[in-house]
Amino acid sequence: MSKPGPISAKPLSVLLSDVFSDAYAKQGFAARELVTRWAEIAGPQIAAHSEPLKMQWPRPVEGQPQEPATLILRVEGPMALEIQHSSDVILQRVNRFFGWSAVGRLALRQAPLSRRNRPAPSRAPDPKAVAKVAETLSAVEDEELRAALARLGAAIKRN
Repeated sequence: MSKPGPISAKPLSVLLSDVFSDAYAKQGFAARELVTRWAEIAGPQIAAHSEPLKMQWPRPVEGQPQEPATLILRVEGPMALEIQHSSDVILQRVNRFFGWSAVGRLALRQAPLSRRNRPAPSRAPDPKAVAKVAETLSAVEDEELRAALARLGAAIKRN
Protein backbone atom coordinates (compact mmCIF):
# COMPACT_ATOMS: atom_id res chain seq x y z
CA MET A 1 0.00 0.00 0.00
CA SER A 2 1.44 3.39 -1.00
CA LYS A 3 1.71 6.23 1.41
CA PRO A 4 -0.16 9.40 0.36
CA GLY A 5 1.96 12.45 -0.36
CA PRO A 6 2.00 15.56 1.77
CA ILE A 7 -1.11 17.69 1.68
CA SER A 8 -0.37 21.17 0.43
CA ALA A 9 -2.73 23.95 1.38
CA LYS A 10 -3.95 26.20 -1.42
CA PRO A 11 -4.36 29.91 -0.85
CA LEU A 12 -7.93 30.98 -0.28
CA SER A 13 -7.67 33.45 -3.17
CA VAL A 14 -7.02 30.55 -5.56
CA LEU A 15 -9.96 28.55 -4.25
CA LEU A 16 -12.39 31.49 -4.43
CA SER A 17 -11.05 33.02 -7.64
CA ASP A 18 -13.98 31.82 -9.76
CA VAL A 19 -16.54 32.93 -7.19
CA PHE A 20 -15.11 36.45 -7.03
CA SER A 21 -14.71 36.65 -10.80
CA ASP A 22 -18.39 35.80 -11.26
CA ALA A 23 -19.47 38.37 -8.68
CA TYR A 24 -17.40 41.12 -10.30
CA ALA A 25 -18.60 40.11 -13.78
CA LYS A 26 -22.21 40.60 -12.65
CA GLN A 27 -21.32 44.20 -11.80
CA GLY A 28 -19.80 44.72 -15.25
CA PHE A 29 -16.16 44.54 -14.19
CA ALA A 30 -14.07 42.64 -16.71
CA ALA A 31 -11.25 42.46 -14.17
CA ARG A 32 -11.54 42.66 -10.41
CA GLU A 33 -8.30 44.64 -10.20
CA LEU A 34 -10.24 47.86 -10.79
CA VAL A 35 -11.90 47.31 -7.41
CA THR A 36 -9.03 45.70 -5.53
CA ARG A 37 -6.38 48.16 -6.75
CA TRP A 38 -8.57 51.28 -6.78
CA ALA A 39 -6.20 53.24 -4.52
CA GLU A 40 -3.30 52.62 -6.91
CA ILE A 41 -5.35 53.47 -10.00
CA ALA A 42 -7.22 56.56 -8.83
CA GLY A 43 -4.64 57.87 -6.39
CA PRO A 44 -4.83 58.04 -2.60
CA GLN A 45 -6.80 61.31 -2.35
CA ILE A 46 -9.54 60.18 -4.74
CA ALA A 47 -9.65 56.60 -3.43
CA ALA A 48 -10.04 57.82 0.14
CA HIS A 49 -13.46 59.25 -0.73
CA SER A 50 -14.71 56.99 -3.54
CA GLU A 51 -15.00 53.38 -4.65
CA PRO A 52 -16.13 51.77 -7.90
CA LEU A 53 -19.62 50.26 -7.78
CA LYS A 54 -20.03 48.87 -11.28
CA MET A 55 -19.41 49.45 -14.95
CA GLN A 56 -22.34 49.80 -17.32
CA TRP A 57 -21.59 48.75 -20.88
CA PRO A 58 -23.87 50.00 -23.67
CA ARG A 59 -25.48 47.38 -25.86
CA PRO A 60 -23.33 46.66 -28.88
CA VAL A 61 -24.67 47.75 -32.24
CA GLU A 62 -23.89 45.39 -35.08
CA GLY A 63 -21.27 46.82 -37.40
CA GLN A 64 -20.33 49.61 -34.98
CA PRO A 65 -17.31 49.74 -32.69
CA GLN A 66 -17.96 49.03 -29.01
CA GLU A 67 -18.85 52.19 -27.11
CA PRO A 68 -16.94 52.86 -23.87
CA ALA A 69 -18.53 51.98 -20.55
CA THR A 70 -19.80 54.21 -17.77
CA LEU A 71 -17.97 53.74 -14.48
CA ILE A 72 -20.28 54.24 -11.52
CA LEU A 73 -18.53 55.43 -8.38
CA ARG A 74 -19.85 55.54 -4.84
CA VAL A 75 -18.70 58.85 -3.40
CA GLU A 76 -18.93 60.30 0.09
CA GLY A 77 -21.42 63.15 -0.02
CA PRO A 78 -19.22 66.14 0.76
CA MET A 79 -16.55 65.06 -1.73
CA ALA A 80 -18.87 64.48 -4.71
CA LEU A 81 -18.21 67.90 -6.20
CA GLU A 82 -14.43 67.49 -5.91
CA ILE A 83 -14.58 64.03 -7.50
CA GLN A 84 -16.78 65.40 -10.28
CA HIS A 85 -14.21 68.10 -11.01
CA SER A 86 -11.51 65.41 -11.09
CA SER A 87 -13.47 63.18 -13.48
CA ASP A 88 -11.11 63.79 -16.43
CA VAL A 89 -8.13 62.74 -14.34
CA ILE A 90 -9.96 59.65 -13.08
CA LEU A 91 -10.96 58.64 -16.61
CA GLN A 92 -7.37 59.01 -17.82
CA ARG A 93 -6.04 56.90 -14.95
CA VAL A 94 -8.63 54.16 -15.36
CA ASN A 95 -8.13 53.97 -19.13
CA ARG A 96 -4.35 53.94 -18.67
CA PHE A 97 -4.80 51.01 -16.29
CA PHE A 98 -6.89 49.09 -18.83
CA GLY A 99 -4.63 50.05 -21.72
CA TRP A 100 -7.50 51.23 -23.93
CA SER A 101 -10.46 53.61 -23.73
CA ALA A 102 -12.68 51.30 -21.74
CA VAL A 103 -14.46 54.03 -19.76
CA GLY A 104 -16.01 57.05 -21.44
CA ARG A 105 -17.75 58.74 -18.54
CA LEU A 106 -18.29 58.66 -14.79
CA ALA A 107 -21.54 58.55 -12.89
CA LEU A 108 -21.48 59.39 -9.19
CA ARG A 109 -23.70 57.96 -6.47
CA GLN A 110 -23.55 59.76 -3.14
CA ALA A 111 -23.52 57.28 -0.30
CA PRO A 112 -21.30 56.23 2.60
CA LEU A 113 -18.41 54.06 1.51
CA SER A 114 -18.70 50.38 2.28
CA ARG A 115 -15.17 50.08 3.64
CA ARG A 116 -14.19 51.90 6.78
CA ASN A 117 -10.97 50.18 7.85
CA ARG A 118 -8.36 52.29 6.16
CA PRO A 119 -4.72 51.63 6.91
CA ALA A 120 -3.16 54.10 9.29
CA PRO A 121 -0.75 56.52 7.66
CA SER A 122 2.86 55.57 8.24
CA ARG A 123 4.62 57.64 10.83
CA ALA A 124 7.88 59.44 10.21
CA PRO A 125 11.06 57.68 11.35
CA ASP A 126 12.70 58.67 14.62
CA PRO A 127 15.01 61.70 14.11
CA LYS A 128 17.76 60.03 16.16
CA ALA A 129 17.67 56.97 13.90
CA VAL A 130 17.75 59.21 10.82
CA ALA A 131 20.80 61.06 12.17
CA LYS A 132 22.54 57.76 12.94
CA VAL A 133 21.98 56.48 9.39
CA ALA A 134 22.98 59.86 7.92
CA GLU A 135 26.40 59.54 9.59
CA THR A 136 27.10 56.44 7.47
CA LEU A 137 26.25 58.29 4.23
CA SER A 138 29.19 60.71 4.14
CA ALA A 139 30.09 59.57 0.60
CA VAL A 140 26.85 61.05 -0.78
CA GLU A 141 27.54 64.65 -1.79
CA ASP A 142 24.01 65.88 -2.49
CA GLU A 143 22.48 67.07 0.80
CA GLU A 144 18.84 66.40 -0.20
CA LEU A 145 19.67 62.91 -1.48
CA ARG A 146 21.60 62.12 1.72
CA ALA A 147 18.62 63.23 3.84
CA ALA A 148 16.19 61.16 1.77
CA LEU A 149 18.41 58.09 1.96
CA ALA A 150 18.79 58.54 5.71
CA ARG A 151 15.00 58.67 6.17
CA LEU A 152 14.59 55.59 3.98
CA GLY A 153 17.27 53.68 5.85
CA ALA A 154 15.75 54.55 9.23
CA ALA A 155 12.28 53.51 8.04
CA ILE A 156 13.61 50.18 6.76
CA LYS A 157 15.44 49.47 10.01
CA ARG A 158 12.29 50.33 11.98
CA ASN A 159 10.25 47.74 10.08
